[in-house]
Amino acid sequence: MSQNKMLAMILAGGRGSRLYDLTANIAKPAVPFGGKYRIVDFPLSNCANSGIDVVGVLTQYESVDLGSYAANAGTWGLDVRGSGVYVLPPREKANADLNVYRGTADAITQNIDFIDRFAPEYVLVLSGDHIYKMEYDKMLEYHIANKADATIAVRPVPWKEAPRFGIMNTDAELNIVEFEEKPKNPKSNLASMGIYIFTWKKLKELLIADSTDPASKHDFGMNLIPAYLSGGSKLVAYKFEGYWKDVGTVDSLWEANMDLLDPNSGLDLSEGDWRIYTEDVSEIPQYIGPEADVENAYITQGCRVEGKVHHSVLFTSSEVKKDATVIDTVLMPGAVVESGATVIRALIANDVVIGKGAVVGAADSDKIELIAKDVKGVE
Repeated sequence: MSQNKMLAMILAGGRGSRLYDLTANIAKPAVPFGGKYRIVDFPLSNCANSGIDVVGVLTQYESVDLGSYAANAGTWGLDVRGSGVYVLPPREKANADLNVYRGTADAITQNIDFIDRFAPEYVLVLSGDHIYKMEYDKMLEYHIANKADATIAVRPVPWKEAPRFGIMNTDAELNIVEFEEKPKNPKSNLASMGIYIFTWKKLKELLIADSTDPASKHDFGMNLIPAYLSGGSKLVAYKFEGYWKDVGTVDSLWEANMDLLDPNSGLDLSEGDWRIYTEDVSEIPQYIGPEADVENAYITQGCRVEGKVHHSVLFTSSEVKKDATVIDTVLMPGAVVESGATVIRALIANDVVIGKGAVVGAADSDKIELIAKDVKGVE
């Protein structure tokens, strides 16, 4: 158990419907990212780097692949004595056939017995589908110093984007005085990051009360946080200024991958003192052909490049053949761009083949093309 007796619960059951075909068969947190990673590697690595050694991963939608991946605790160094990653599917039935979590808060309620087994003083609740690096132990220190019942990580966002988020309105000392879910006219631009630290005794009390409320959606934003505020509990905002991106859409997932190519983005996966760990894949080294034209690209092991690759991210075992052009593009594992094809401003899904001479995307397009099926080439 960690020194301050805090365990983490990662909410990883989301469907990720705005990622369309990318999440047809896998949960959103299991979607590949950054050449060789998965999205869930970020919260799991943050836990390991922050000294949290008990982590529950709450799965639901298309959970088999994510569950088997997360259960390999050794990937993040969480397999030593007294620590572990525990995969926690829903146990309550919505009907005769389907086990579900009714909401984010219900996901914790259904696992009260799991949490009590470790007798923590504090519980960290995380979204499993964001890209960021964060020292949760520093946030816990802030929570304890402020004698808070709940601490919510917030990040300033552009005012025009604030209506997309849960917004925390605070006083000058960052005490939360009001919560607004996706307000049309926000009073603040402090957006909730979906990262919470709760003093467990108080949270457990409110979860039990919420579970019997027939009008509740059993959601942290809609129900639990308002219950804290109406009950006079102390809620504080923990301001985070580092890189953070919710990769819930095709465009935002593409943008986060592109941020790896920008030295000023704040997203650096090469930092030795805060590593993002992932499953080690056995592949041959990358191959860059003698006529290849490569500029500002992330090219992972197993890739074969014989054409032009500019400002792009190539995942494990993807291939760009001779006379092919790939610009401002993400090639997911096993994707192939055949000879003479051109791909610009696109995200190519796993194992998709772009046929000879085909053209996908455009430099002046205002949206990113998601290609999840093979594209026929020129005959």
